[in-house]
Amino acid sequence: MVHLVFRDVRWLCTVRVLTCFCVSIATAVLLWTGPALAMGPTQAHVPETTATAAQPIAVFGADDRTILPRRLAHLEGKIGLLFEARSRSVCTAFCVDDATIATAAHCLFRTRGERALPLANMSFRLAGKGSGRNSGPATGIAGASRGAGLQHVLAGSTSLSVHPPIDATKDWALVRLAKPVCKGLALRLSHRSPADLAAPEADRQVYQVGYHGDFGNWRLTLSPPCGIRRTTPMDREKSIAKDFSDASALILHTCDTGGASSGSPLLIDGPTGPEVVGINVGTYLQSRILSQAGAVVRRFKAETVANTAVSASAFIEHRDAFTAAHLLTSRKHIRDVQDALKTAGHYEGPTDGRYGPQLRIGIEAFERSERRPQTGIASVTLHQRLMAVMAERRGSPPSGSATAPVETGSVGVAAPSSATVPDKR
Repeated sequence: MVHLVFRDVRWLCTVRVLTCFCVSIATAVLLWTGPALAMGPTQAHVPETTATAAQPIAVFGADDRTILPRRLAHLEGKIGLLFEARSRSVCTAFCVDDATIATAAHCLFRTRGERALPLANMSFRLAGKGSGRNSGPATGIAGASRGAGLQHVLAGSTSLSVHPPIDATKDWALVRLAKPVCKGLALRLSHRSPADLAAPEADRQVYQVGYHGDFGNWRLTLSPPCGIRRTTPMDREKSIAKDFSDASALILHTCDTGGASSGSPLLIDGPTGPEVVGINVGTYLQSRILSQAGAVVRRFKAETVANTAVSASAFIEHRDAFTAAHLLTSRKHIRDVQDALKTAGHYEGPTDGRYGPQLRIGIEAFERSERRPQTGIASVTLHQRLMAVMAERRGSPPSGSATAPVETGSVGVAAPSSATVPDKR
């Protein structure tokens, strides 16, 4: 929205932006010291927090955050810290399978124009497991120690825009861990849509559990039942739709949040216990600037519109495919995939045996051409399908395929396999 306010060609503009809640302790105002947190090969520290610490927070009205109450103590073994040792960047993440966690994509890849964090240095810790605070097991990302971590991460986007059109609904990531530290601890994902959560009968049933850099000294914190903003079709057409690249899976909520709460689950009580309805990703701000001849003359105080979350409905099917897939670990087999996709006209990147964003796009294009769910996953069954396609073109039987049951049918998700694929370099 732009308003002409002076005749000397000055403009008052409304600028919207998404502020992400991944806290980087290295840039904090105070020097942090605190208890050690094991980070695999290296040692890092979870910083202490104090009431005077300068941390970004988004609180609506009174600050209702409290230390996790005893009735929800079982969540301590299911929600943990995702920590990068060198930058000391901290986010929240939660278990969705025995060896898979979910978090915000920007906790791994930052936002557009920023350098992604080194996956080899990232660890996940369930701080509630074991005896004593910060005593749970810590593990890294699968494959990261040999430079293949990216293959074990499935994200909505690796280059998120925080300016309109904002990519909030792509700000999700699924991460396979090197060890199954989440065994038996997965949180149930809900199919409830943002419209379901905003319905009158669901009013103030959603709550948020996560870590906050300014509160609780790295103990899990509860933001009690909060409101979900009800958006009319007119709202989405005139404002929301213009600001966000996709508003269909967007949750605008008023749970109180703070630094490091990115990646934390929004929960609602279901028949069998808490269910994840979304991932908290940031705060939706509106600020006004006065500009003249393209230069900013004055900036006005930003107004917090709402906190934002991406609905679990945006990634629940990706979780099912990702956790079931038997991933390729051989660089030779990944080169096979790259060659086949290049021959089919779906891939233009290097044939280097490494998984990256270009290969993911190529795989999605191939899946789309076969009318399959678009996962972008470099799996054993994908390798087999591509080898079969190439053999059919040559008029010969496929050879050199990775070992796993062949997937049949035009639509489906790869079945889990116990086949072992050697890492032949």
